Amino acid sequence: MTNTLYLPELREMLAENNAAELREFCQALHPARTAEFMEGLTAPEMWAVLQYAEPQLRVEIFNFLDREKQIKIVETMDRHEIAQLISDLPPDDRVDLLDEVKPEIVAELMPLLPVEERRDIQRLSSFPEQSAGAIMTTEFARLSENLTVRQAVEEIARQAESLETIYYLYVVDEEDHLRGLVSARQLVSAIGKPDTRIGEIMERDLVTVNLLDDQEAVAEKVAHYDLLAIPVVDDEWRLVGIITHDDVIDVMREEAVEDAYHSGAVYPLEKSYLETRLVTLTWKRGLWLTILFFGALVTIFTLNHHEGVIKTIPWLVFFLPLIVSTGGNSGNQSATLIITALSAGDVSLGDWWRVIRRELVMGVMLGGSLGAIGYLIALPLAPGYGDAIVIPITILLVVMCGTLAGSLLPLLFRRMGLDPALMSNPFVAGLIDVLGIIIYMNVAILLLDH
Repeated sequence: MTNTLYLPELREMLAENNAAELREFCQALHPARTAEFMEGLTAPEMWAVLQYAEPQLRVEIFNFLDREKQIKIVETMDRHEIAQLISDLPPDDRVDLLDEVKPEIVAELMPLLPVEERRDIQRLSSFPEQSAGAIMTTEFARLSENLTVRQAVEEIARQAESLETIYYLYVVDEEDHLRGLVSARQLVSAIGKPDTRIGEIMERDLVTVNLLDDQEAVAEKVAHYDLLAIPVVDDEWRLVGIITHDDVIDVMREEAVEDAYHSGAVYPLEKSYLETRLVTLTWKRGLWLTILFFGALVTIFTLNHHEGVIKTIPWLVFFLPLIVSTGGNSGNQSATLIITALSAGDVSLGDWWRVIRRELVMGVMLGGSLGAIGYLIALPLAPGYGDAIVIPITILLVVMCGTLAGSLLPLLFRRMGLDPALMSNPFVAGLIDVLGIIIYMNVAILLLDH
């Protein structure tokens, strides 16, 4: 049964106030599937269905709802009920949600939250956007290294209900300085020796991130070390939170989407494509298109500058699209490869010379093979065999220029502290168009003696 077909039944349950079936609906499926079946409901209808779920299950289902519906629920439903929901949400999730809710609504909700949750929200909201502090959760398992294994198990059992994860158990001193880590597996394995101190079995060589580290760097660390969570510490090595793997997945998805926008020369959208206003969408696309438009004017001026050559050797015009597209395509390929390698951590700024050598070799190989094909195509159109040689030489030089520009520009942007993805394919193609025309015309002038 599809989601759409299920909606009339859901609405009928609500109309009849069928508590038993609504409760079963909330409990029978995975929270993500339950949220999918509710997609066509209005925000009030969704909230009415969620009232039949236990508090923890309600939070899980709510987290899988579309963000726009979540905001609508928070802004329109009973303030006291919403305050309870927000209080039950994981710390990082509720901060992200409240950041998108109208400020006047947040001002009404904050006094209704428990003091501890209110302080936590204010604290997490104070960290820079896209920093480790902004995406961490403050709910994690704490242990003292002086506890025995038996005492640690009892302590974790006491804490477990309020924790987001207990994969890793963090060992801290009285001032919350991070001392070590014990995995849940290690603790269970040590149950046979219940009087062993936690300090004897904990790991001391830990991978951590600082509060102000960029979220992309955090994601790279978690992926590199294959961690389920990573501790966040301040400058004094106090443990202030953890970032779990699900948050890292969200970061990686967010960064991938942002890079995709940049690669297409579009400002990242804050909402989905269909939910973004046409005026906003026009602005986000139009600004970059305008910049690229003026960049394309340089191509016109370049052609105009070589008008005499084109009039004297008119057959050159036939190959202009081939020349500029080949150079642009080779540059785009190189830019994509280097941007991807930088994102994956496979290439660093220190590898710039290796990148140049590889791309030069690739430029010669690709340009040589494409140039040979171009020469065969040029023979019927050129006045003679000697004239046709302009095409393969130009293609070789343009492809070499494209591979070098496409590979070095992302590295330059990274060196300047900018996102390499900003050096998007349209920018590379526009640059190579101009360089391609200049190379083409000058090769023709040199070889054809015009």
